[in-house]
Amino acid sequence: MKAYKTNEIKNISLLGGKGSGKTSLAESIMFECGMLNRKGTIDNGNTVCDYFPVEKEYGYSVFSTLFYAEKNGKKINFIDCPGSDDFVGNVITALNVTDAGLMLIDAQYGVEVGTQNQYRTVNRIKKPLIFAMNKLEAEKSDFDNVLTQLKEVFGNKVVPIQFPVTSGPGFNSIIDLLLMKQLTYSGDSGKATISDIPADLADKAEEMKANLFEMAAENDEELMMKYLDEMELNDEETIDGIRKGLIDCSIIPLMCCSGEKNIGVDRMLEILGEIVPAPTDMPAVKDTEGNEVKIDPNGPLSLFFFKTTVEPHIGEVSYFKVMSGTLKAGTDLNNMNRGSKERIAQLNAVYGLGKTQVDMFEAGDIGATVKLKDVRRGNTLNEKDCEHVYDFIQYPAPKYQRAIKPQNESEIEKLGAVLNRMHEEDPTWLIEQSKELKQTIVSGQGEFHLRTLKWRIENNDKVMIDYLEPKIPYRETITKAARADYRHKKQSGGSGQFGEVHLIVEPYKEGMPEPDTYKFGNQEFKMSVRDKQEMPLEWGGKLVIYNCIVGGAIDARFIPAIVKGIMDRMEQGPLTGSYARDVRVCIYDGKMHPVDSNEISFRLAARNAFSMAFREANPKVLEPIYDVEVIMPAECMGDVMSDLQGRRAIIMGMNEASGMQQINAKVPLKEMSSYSTALSSITGGRASFTMKFASYELVPGDVQEKLLKEYEESKQEED
Repeated sequence: MKAYKTNEIKNISLLGGKGSGKTSLAESIMFECGMLNRKGTIDNGNTVCDYFPVEKEYGYSVFSTLFYAEKNGKKINFIDCPGSDDFVGNVITALNVTDAGLMLIDAQYGVEVGTQNQYRTVNRIKKPLIFAMNKLEAEKSDFDNVLTQLKEVFGNKVVPIQFPVTSGPGFNSIIDLLLMKQLTYSGDSGKATISDIPADLADKAEEMKANLFEMAAENDEELMMKYLDEMELNDEETIDGIRKGLIDCSIIPLMCCSGEKNIGVDRMLEILGEIVPAPTDMPAVKDTEGNEVKIDPNGPLSLFFFKTTVEPHIGEVSYFKVMSGTLKAGTDLNNMNRGSKERIAQLNAVYGLGKTQVDMFEAGDIGATVKLKDVRRGNTLNEKDCEHVYDFIQYPAPKYQRAIKPQNESEIEKLGAVLNRMHEEDPTWLIEQSKELKQTIVSGQGEFHLRTLKWRIENNDKVMIDYLEPKIPYRETITKAARADYRHKKQSGGSGQFGEVHLIVEPYKEGMPEPDTYKFGNQEFKMSVRDKQEMPLEWGGKLVIYNCIVGGAIDARFIPAIVKGIMDRMEQGPLTGSYARDVRVCIYDGKMHPVDSNEISFRLAARNAFSMAFREANPKVLEPIYDVEVIMPAECMGDVMSDLQGRRAIIMGMNEASGMQQINAKVPLKEMSSYSTALSSITGGRASFTMKFASYELVPGDVQEKLLKEYEESKQEED
């Protein structure tokens, strides 16, 4: 394999909704370029891109797969991405290290929810996008209808550069507007016979070519002036205009193909090699210090590792992009994240499990290496004196959580190691050891996402696991002031224990005045503040403690113990054992014994006094509320709305988004546990949602009563 220069490299994410035919197209691309003697099929489980056992089990992509094609002196790196929104992390990673997206549109079904989900991701990351209408040979395919739909949803920036002579089972010919020729394919050899455009399609082709000229010219003032003068552009000018439009994200070219039948694939590769921006055409990435890092083969050598996998018979494979400089086999580099040194002994151009050994990669290229000592996903490796570090990939918040535990308790450590490795492979699998909930929580993008994780753990690592409903991180607070005192007294052989604490609790709010006078019944309590401790709590909210003790009733050396006792109960609230928040405490009196008083006595006295006062202060349970955004077809809106209202949702607004309906709501986390599965069921998989923590709010009275009863029952079972 030749060593490709930076300007000969194209990096493309292969996108499309579930079932749009990406894996079949990838097989045809590699077959067309001579990398495969025979195309694999999903049914036979022998495709290049779906080689993990879990992918063969489910029949579609779970992980992104790197492969390359060589065409007309260009190297095109593809990253084939999963179509399911549950695996959006792979799409985000791929788009961040490539320079354009090629999105397949199923000619039978047009714009699907998967299309729109991935379009939003592409749009957010601001990467060029190209559409390819696939499966034009299918019985229900309809090019003209789907083109109209694409323009309705994505606007007039969708511009065909090809169209089929006919859609459906007879599909074998494409009119190419760049060549202004007809390409006719026979069998699945992928080779086209080139001929003139039939007379009955000539006017249609001329009209569409004029529209293409206009769209291409809009992206360059000189081209626009020439187009206005001559009403046409030459081939080079048209290509240049399309490329500039892609960089500006102002044009979405549309091609035609059948990945299954290998129709149009050869020409697609030629067009991609011409119109896709080179790595040097795209805006420079910034390092963590805000410095732009230009794709320059003569710059300092810097690599970004965006993916690691463990492959059969090989071990760990590390995938990287050369951000700057030229990488040669045998180079020693510094790991900027882990402080270690690595030798890149072997360089590979990758196509699935297949690997072609190469001598060098120039800036902008994507490749892989094996058996590094200490490299993780997200690490930066640099040559000496290069200080760049990268952290430019942002992943979405999780939507689905489960508590996880091994069926065999002796395998807890093994499970932990497996989960950490899984997170390295897919960063949207999040693992948390929750001290608060006393559970190991795994989070992902949906029910299928976590079901895939379970399949891999049980089938690959032979650890049988159970998923449990995760506990909800409730919070406790108070709504009025209350006072209490408690004496801890214990006398046994030897020294005893004695400590008495009097305190007042009240709700804390930012900006409230300093404590002065409190009245409970007929008794007034005047506060004389000697000291104040304001403690932001790691779980949210604050605890503010005032030392208002006068006359030496409690020695100052016991105040830290009293604070610890209060904090004990803040960490395990009296109502449900949840964290408490937003409480102000005034310690105003107490008693001590010259011999028997000690720190433990005052800690226990403070703990019990705080619990008693908390229970008298009209305590309330708070629950986490999330901002939820649901996108669905219009016909599903009624069912989605009804389901949300059944989940105690507050609807905040509705609007239209790219041809779909959008609902914004605030929903308690407790009600979102099974939402991913329910939403898929009621919309036939045509809706998607995102959720983000918003605030803690009071639970309804009936819900609080139920929570308190459940907590009391659990305490009795423990006793």
